[in-house]
Amino acid sequence: MENLNPKQRIWFIVNMIPAGHVLAYGKVADLAGLPGRARYVSKALKDAPDNLNLPWYRVINSQGKISFKVNSIHFQNQQQRLRSDGVEVNQGKVSLSKYEWRPDIATLVMSLPF
Repeated sequence: MENLNPKQRIWFIVNMIPAGHVLAYGKVADLAGLPGRARYVSKALKDAPDNLNLPWYRVINSQGKISFKVNSIHFQNQQQRLRSDGVEVNQGKVSLSKYEWRPDIATLVMSLPF
């Protein structure tokens, strides 16, 4: 598993985000060993096969906002999924201080295959 390509590493990290938490695109990139590649995270999520069932909706922008156009179907879908997960969403914004996933070093060392 050490030979995961960048997209697979992103998918792995996104899959680790627990229910009730979110992570910004840039933080996903950092944890996947791809610092500065926040936009690539977005592309990787778009390219993810459906059978992975990734919790893509737990990834938001660095301002704590849903990145889809306000009131679009995708925006509404992400907002509803986050709320169903137990995350408070107010006008498309999430409190990062309250809901950002902050894995401890032990979790990362024991879980990451790369």
